[in-house]
Amino acid sequence: MCGIVGYIGHRDAFPILIKGLKRLEYRGYDSAGVALLNGSLEIYKKQGKVSALEESIEGSPLKTTVGMGHTRWATHGEPNDTNAHPHYSHSTDYAIIHNGIIENYGSLKKELGKKGYKFRSDTDTEVLITFIEDIINEYDCSLEEGVRIALSKVVGAYAIVVMSTKDETKLVAARKGSPLVIGVGQGEYFLASDATPIIEYTNEVVYLNDEEVAVLTREGLEIKDFEALSQTPYIHTLDLALESIEKSGYEHFMLKEIFEQPNSIADCMRGRLKAADGHLVLGGIRDYTNALINAEKIIFVACGTSWHSCLVAEYIIEELCRIPVEVEYASEFRYRNPIINEGDIVFAVSQSGETADTLAAMELAKSKGAILFGIVNVVGSSIARTSHEGAYLHAGPEIGVASTKAFTAQLVVLTMIALKMSHLRGTIAERRYHEMLVDLERIPDKVATVLKQAKKVEEIAYIFKEAHNFLYLGRGLNFPVALEGALKLKEISYIHAEGYPAAEMKHGPIALIDENMPVVVIATRDKSYDKIVSNIQEVKARKGKVIAVVTEGDALIPKMADYIIEVPDTKDAFMPMVSVIPLQLLSYYIAVMRGCNVDQPRNLAKSVTVE
Repeated sequence: MCGIVGYIGHRDAFPILIKGLKRLEYRGYDSAGVALLNGSLEIYKKQGKVSALEESIEGSPLKTTVGMGHTRWATHGEPNDTNAHPHYSHSTDYAIIHNGIIENYGSLKKELGKKGYKFRSDTDTEVLITFIEDIINEYDCSLEEGVRIALSKVVGAYAIVVMSTKDETKLVAARKGSPLVIGVGQGEYFLASDATPIIEYTNEVVYLNDEEVAVLTREGLEIKDFEALSQTPYIHTLDLALESIEKSGYEHFMLKEIFEQPNSIADCMRGRLKAADGHLVLGGIRDYTNALINAEKIIFVACGTSWHSCLVAEYIIEELCRIPVEVEYASEFRYRNPIINEGDIVFAVSQSGETADTLAAMELAKSKGAILFGIVNVVGSSIARTSHEGAYLHAGPEIGVASTKAFTAQLVVLTMIALKMSHLRGTIAERRYHEMLVDLERIPDKVATVLKQAKKVEEIAYIFKEAHNFLYLGRGLNFPVALEGALKLKEISYIHAEGYPAAEMKHGPIALIDENMPVVVIATRDKSYDKIVSNIQEVKARKGKVIAVVTEGDALIPKMADYIIEVPDTKDAFMPMVSVIPLQLLSYYIAVMRGCNVDQPRNLAKSVTVE
């Protein structure tokens, strides 16, 4: 959600900024802009794609070695050229780019208006830079001091970068609740919302913490907190290759990431699981092993696809560990008065590690004495740093907005945690434990087998590409898969779709079924098999079109369903990792056939870093 990129050094800034903005396009945005500083402060911005911004700049942009760029996802003010970032201050001596929301911008704007300041846009961001300018004028202070004082009076979340004609030697950046990464080079520094624009130039980064202000010059980096106390930056070395954020010959990032899943799942297990030796080690939860052994309740907080992975974990943990589990939408949890006791276990699950609602839910849980475990994909992310312990997914960068490989990676990590807990607690028989480790280790090969049916899924997609509605049904562990399949279709094809527990169909949704309603049924062979067969018969009796995901060798359901997609036989606990793959492919192919922007679906952002 929104993207920031900045540069100060010895290179031409404009190409770095444009390339960086293109690398950040996956986050979702509606306009783009850059600010360049060299004698004058020039802003170029345009509604639409970064390519539209490039085309709109007549002649050569200002030649400079310092600048910043932004892709905006509208919050305050409609998407247009005026509301696009960067924004000038009242005098045009200062410029800002900003991710987040300034909650008290209305009162600030009113007070600034009384002082004679005028505003060009409808944004909270222009109010913030004007407020910073007012502070600098009132206190006669430096740019960084003006930023620090202003932010101490601001309510909200933000990651900002500020520059000024009054001091062309520096960029000033700050964050609270929105990610900001500083890339460290030789006589040069980079800024970005995440590491993707930086990795081409350096693999050494500093993650700015909440309520810190950074001053970047060609000579060095200085970080202070809001009390003006100097902070020692910790430099992380990124394990990220440039080719991992390229399409590698695939038409879309989403398709690439779907086909990467045999490898990304194996990467999740690497160094953690060796079934032949009964070896399952999760170093990230080692210090809190006793808390997991003695846990009386586990709470999951997450949003979107991550919430679906938590539903799967609920089934598995309750089955294997015999601990009550609650799965909460983080956006609802944080506004309730939930019952959390000291020592309760709270798992926060997020691909980006920056989801605003999930972070807020964690802070609430932490204030009540809960132990926080973070399950994230992005190393050094806010959730990872807020947690007591946790585990990284190691799925590699996920660029497509609609999550695919991160979902299966979450399932793998959460399942490994469930198995480890059950073994520690003595709630699983040794033989069953070893059998499950062996079967889990085979999942990458089983996913690869499903992917070989991509052409068949594409043919089914062609038949239903003009459908207006879809219904997804599943039972038990396959119910969250039905929810995830419906979400994928909605996200990227803009077709209305609903996921339901199959037994709930009779409590309302069955009224929708007719010859025009495609019904996707996850009907793999498990303890609910006979029931799901009955549900399929109910759909067929009302002339619904059934697309069934079945276990290889199933002889019964293919006689009833209109279309089938086979998946390898798998233990129930691991089936969601396999059964979701056809649904990812189906949504992808339908969206492509409908001419949708698969990697950047309308109105969506990769990580939701504002409320």
